[in-house]
Parts: sequence; C-alpha cells; structure tokens
Amino acid sequence: MKKDALIIVDIQNDYFPGGAFELVKAEAAGRKAAEVLSVFRDKNLPVIHIRHENIKPKASFFIPNTAGAEIHSVVLPIEGEEVVVKNYPNSFQETGLFDLLKAQGVERVVIVGMMTFMCIDATARAARDFGFDVVVLHDACAERDLEFKGTLVPADMVHAAFMAALSFSYAEIDDTDLFIEKMNK
Repeated sequence: MKKDALIIVDIQNDYFPGGAFELVKAEAAGRKAAEVLSVFRDKNLPVIHIRHENIKPKASFFIPNTAGAEIHSVVLPIEGEEVVVKNYPNSFQETGLFDLLKAQGVERVVIVGMMTFMCIDATARAARDFGFDVVVLHDACAERDLEFKGTLVPADMVHAAFMAALSFSYAEIDDTDLFIEKMNK
C-alpha cells in the first residue's frame, strides 16, 4: 500500500460567504474536506495545509496578515500538521512542499481545496509531474463562475471541465465518501 498525504489547498476565509472572493459551494466543499481530514488524522497520516498569500500589488483577496487570508475554521491545522505558505497557484512553486512529501516517504497525494481551475489544477499537475500518484476529491473542491469573451461559464461547468481534464492522465478523481470507504477497508 502506498503512503498517502492529504494536501489541503487554500481553504481560506476569503473564499467563503462574506469573504473577498466568494466561491460557489465553498461551505459544502469545506465540509467534505473536513471529513477526509478527520480520517487522515485518525490514521496518523501526513496532512499538509497550503495557505496562499497574495503578494501582487493591488491584490483584492488573500492579503497577508488579514482575516481573509487565514485558514478557514472547518480545516484548521492542529499541532504537528505542516502549513506551507505559497504565492503562486502551484503549491510546489518556490515552497518546501516537495521536500516535505519526500522526507515523509509519501508516494500518493490526496488533494482537496480551492479553486479547481487554478490552484487545484496547478498543484495536481505539478504533483504528477514530480512523480506522485494523485487523487483529487472533486466534491471537496470549490469553484466560481468564469467568463470568456462574453460567455458566462457556470462554476459547475468549470469544475466538471477541469476534473475531466485532470482525470485524463494527471489524477484519479474520486468522491470523498467513496475514498473514505476505501481507506477504511
């Protein structure tokens, strides 16, 4: 059996209702992430929280040292869990994530979090490129509506398109409940 690690990407206050950059279904995704987090904690498997700090001039969300940039209470880290701060969509870019995973003998990463089209996609693809097996729990991820040349693309469609693309060769896409059931066998 391969050693798993849970990577919780950017489940931060600004993405939730009342935050500076609300996502569709953030609360539901956060609850699913909390469910799998509980299982990883019970099994004493590695958990790594990723927290984005937006260092771009005129940033409107995830501004360092603001409440919006803090990890949401639904998945707050506990003692012993790593928190990696990143400044780019790819959680591996200019961070110590790769070294943390290798030091713990991780072979497969399970990814949950926010936003599907940006940081989940970039992190899953990078993880695979670095040689990790990748599972993305689609219902523990959240998205937002996008627009392209005047066409509104609803969040559910954005999410589905990115999950379909990742499943082609980068990641296994699973439901949180089914994944937890497999973990508990």
